[in-house]
Amino acid sequence: MPLLTWSWYTAKRLLAEELPRRWAHTRGVAHRAAEVARMLPREDRQILAASAWLHDIGYAENLVDTGFHQLDGARYLVAQGVPRRVCALVAHYAGAVAVAEIRGLSAELEPFEDEGGPVRDALWYCDMTTAPDGTPVSFSERMRELRARRSADDPVIHALDRNEDERAAAVRRTEELLPTATTHV
Repeated sequence: MPLLTWSWYTAKRLLAEELPRRWAHTRGVAHRAAEVARMLPREDRQILAASAWLHDIGYAENLVDTGFHQLDGARYLVAQGVPRRVCALVAHYAGAVAVAEIRGLSAELEPFEDEGGPVRDALWYCDMTTAPDGTPVSFSERMRELRARRSADDPVIHALDRNEDERAAAVRRTEELLPTATTHV
């Protein structure tokens, strides 16, 4: 089965019934990725699209191991034989390094290389500009929503305190590459 088809099917299987709101967000992220992928070299388009479909699968109950969804999702993908690059993008999306540090999971995240660059930035952009219901939002709206939805002691909020500027920079770099670029940071 082609990677993109497998990614869609896997995300749907793991999220649609158990986590319908997460599934709605994932569909929105994947839709944005399909739009953004046009700015990337052909060889990167499928990688971005697959990563977008798979970015939140670590929330699925039967995949939870560490409770750090980026890592749990990436480990599952490795076990399924998914290309290592997709696994690493899932492991590192949305500034996962900061959450790993806060949760004491840096060593576990280390085997997954953070590639940086336009594909990584694009995945962050797609996630950071998509609301939980799958609708497009600005980066600042998404940050407000994340802070409102989570408690002040949540590791994700502590990570935002550390890396919101890094996330904003990834969004900005991606927007600069889009043909109809408008800054929403």
